[in-house]
Amino acid sequence: MRAFIGLGGNLGDRALSLMRARRLVTLASTDAAHARASSIFESEPIGELSQPPFLNAVLSIETTLAPIAILDWLLRVEQTLGRVRDGVRGPRVIDLDLLAVDGTVLNSARLRLPHPEISNRRFVLEPFCEVAPDWIHPVLGKPVVELLDALPAAPWVRRLGDIWWEC
Repeated sequence: MRAFIGLGGNLGDRALSLMRARRLVTLASTDAAHARASSIFESEPIGELSQPPFLNAVLSIETTLAPIAILDWLLRVEQTLGRVRDGVRGPRVIDLDLLAVDGTVLNSARLRLPHPEISNRRFVLEPFCEVAPDWIHPVLGKPVVELLDALPAAPWVRRLGDIWWEC
């Protein structure tokens, strides 16, 4: 099954953190050759605005892991990369979100799929459109491209390009 993971961070060497996260997240893939990464985007922070801009990307991987196992893997990767959880929407070295797992709808105490904010976040939808323009939100019944088109231009998001490199 395809799992879609959002990567973000705004502390330290943001690009290096995303690249390290990409490498570690891809280890959960059963078919690394078909893992896809969006371009890297820079985005305005939401919530607490007095913080640096974020770098964001979306990964698509093939995996046999159950959604909760994927979430646990992402939390371990965050910890490995130095994530300190000390508030909501504050600055962070890395943030990994399980955005969706194919058409799975899940509403548990630990995990909601698709991610409940996916349709409201330009910094998620722009890179998501690059890796899976055919994906349809299983609750809203709308293609990811249509969700993006419905959003206002603010907060700003700009594509930096395909600047991935091996780290």
